[in-house]
Amino acid sequence: MKSTAFIIFALLGSANLFAASAPLAHGRGDGGEATTVITVNAKKVGATIQPTQWGIFFEDINYAADGGLYAELIKNRSFEFPDHFCGWDISGKVTLMNDGPFERNPHYVRLAPSGHRDKHTMIENHGFFGIGVKGGEEYRFSVWARVPDGGNAKLWVDLVDNATMGEDQKMGNAGVEISGKEWKKYTAIIKPDKTFAKAHLRIWGDGKVTTDVEHVSLFPVKTYKGHENGLRADVAQALEDLHPGVFRFPGGCIVEGTDLETRYQWKNSVGPVENRPLNENRWHYTFTYRYFPDYYQSYGLGFFEYFQLAEEIGAEPLPVLNVGMACQFQNGDDAHAPATKAGLQQFIDDCIDLIDFANGDPATNKWAKLRADMGHPAPFNLKFLAIGNEQWEQPFFDRLAIIAPEVRKAHPEIKLIGTSGPNAEDDHFRNGWKAMRDLKADLVDEHYYRDIQWYKNWMNRYDDRTFYTKDGPRVFAGEWACHDKGKKYNHAGASIYEAAFMTNIERNADLVHMATYAPLFAHVEGWQWRPDLIWYDNLTTARTASYYVQQLYMLNRGTNVLPLTVSCPTVSPSAKPSPNPVPKGEDGVFASAVMDKQKNQIIVKLVNTLGEAQPAQINITGLKTKTWPATAAVTSLDCSDYDAENMPGRPEVVTPATSTVAVAADKQGVAIQAVVPAKTLQVYVISL
Repeated sequence: MKSTAFIIFALLGSANLFAASAPLAHGRGDGGEATTVITVNAKKVGATIQPTQWGIFFEDINYAADGGLYAELIKNRSFEFPDHFCGWDISGKVTLMNDGPFERNPHYVRLAPSGHRDKHTMIENHGFFGIGVKGGEEYRFSVWARVPDGGNAKLWVDLVDNATMGEDQKMGNAGVEISGKEWKKYTAIIKPDKTFAKAHLRIWGDGKVTTDVEHVSLFPVKTYKGHENGLRADVAQALEDLHPGVFRFPGGCIVEGTDLETRYQWKNSVGPVENRPLNENRWHYTFTYRYFPDYYQSYGLGFFEYFQLAEEIGAEPLPVLNVGMACQFQNGDDAHAPATKAGLQQFIDDCIDLIDFANGDPATNKWAKLRADMGHPAPFNLKFLAIGNEQWEQPFFDRLAIIAPEVRKAHPEIKLIGTSGPNAEDDHFRNGWKAMRDLKADLVDEHYYRDIQWYKNWMNRYDDRTFYTKDGPRVFAGEWACHDKGKKYNHAGASIYEAAFMTNIERNADLVHMATYAPLFAHVEGWQWRPDLIWYDNLTTARTASYYVQQLYMLNRGTNVLPLTVSCPTVSPSAKPSPNPVPKGEDGVFASAVMDKQKNQIIVKLVNTLGEAQPAQINITGLKTKTWPATAAVTSLDCSDYDAENMPGRPEVVTPATSTVAVAADKQGVAIQAVVPAKTLQVYVISL
């Protein structure tokens, strides 16, 4: 763990700090150096901060669903991949069949006796980059099976280490008794005797009786919240620990698909998991330099599970649905549904039916009844719906103009979110905003995956109230992350600029109602895009420096903005104090302040992007209280090691550290003096 050094200036008295009627515009550190002064006006409580301001965005890229958040350990469990034995090794008499019990997953395998005592019929699954198991933990094996000729059969199921030097490859096993001609679900518990990241699962056919096998599944018993069709506990726990206010899903570009046939279709992702059809993943064709031709979506993690996860981590669900367009990057203006009501009716229905699925009455609505049948009779209380992901110009505007009014007519209570396209500063972006204003979207989704210099240049982005007007749509920063040129990985050097940029979002909480970092997840052996918020291998997770930046803002969101001014004399000695006096494109000290009325706290966030420590003086005026705390809590995230990166195997290179700092007070307010180390985010919490 990287420790964070704090230099705390002892405050011998407060009279000198508040000798004037207002806090000093500039101060001096102990060494006589210029001090950055942050002045917070706690009397003038500003805009309400939306509970959704900070959140998360999920897209199935980098093996985020199957092989990641979704706890299923078997790849191609229903033999529906185009290569039906992808992920499987077979021996003996194994036959692919296609008249199975599940209409949308018709394939299964027939395991017949080989006819020789020393030839064995077996299927073996590799999992996703292997099967990660922990010694002593329980794993639930399940399978749909039958004996087609009647009678009884027995399957043996082994977890194996193929490369072991031991006498037996088995790490744990179980027997499963199969009976009768009818398809039934069978389960067994396997408890491996060691921890291993690269296990395989073997199923041995009965040596005397033919057996049919479908939907082979293996889950840890300990999933997140214990759901049988559940989520990987450590990965989901990382989301809960963020305390996000909003959860956007399922994408992203997979909402669009490479073509409309392979777009994400939410109706295929609900209902019995055994009958959810396979879908081609938008990303398995895209990046030839990191190519995964066996990357598909089982839909085991579907819209019911997304809504359930949002509820359990305390976030507002924000689904994104297709607007009748395949990916414009890949198709230009081709491969889209006709821009007519008739041509878009299925997309209109998808929107309206989804709202009914989430919120409807099971007694009167078939989609709501499906939700209840899946185990959630109460509504999910959906409030937001995004239509379209990252489209631009007239093809998008024309289709949204048809779909949005129909959705509003059916469900005027839902806030609709449009998009300004894939960029954040070009003509497509400006035209997108104009169109979204004309269509009266409630929020506009902005995306900016950019380098450090871009973030330096846009630290005042949301202060521009000529472009971002008082009336009209609010901002949803739906996908954003910072990297450096030639350094697209989760290095601490980029995360500090994310922290600085977030002060601008927070100060403009009246305008920016949502912001979600992206992408969320990446498997160390299956990634195609970075940086990403959370990394994992088959057994462990790592929370990046960017994760901790997000977490510190989410845990310290507050209820209202407090106005402040900052002087940063190290950067611009002649600049007048302002919310952000740092010249465009430069490093400096950035700040925001909020009040939490529920916790009775004032929270100040300081970000020093400079390469040297900065003496800082925080003045808080306008408070009316009889008692003052002697200390304030201060949590720091030190990102001064530019290339530091938290990854599985080294998950705590960059982590927050909490300490206290002295508080001085008099009738006029509170003063705190400290030093903000180089490349560091600090969060000061003053409990009143």
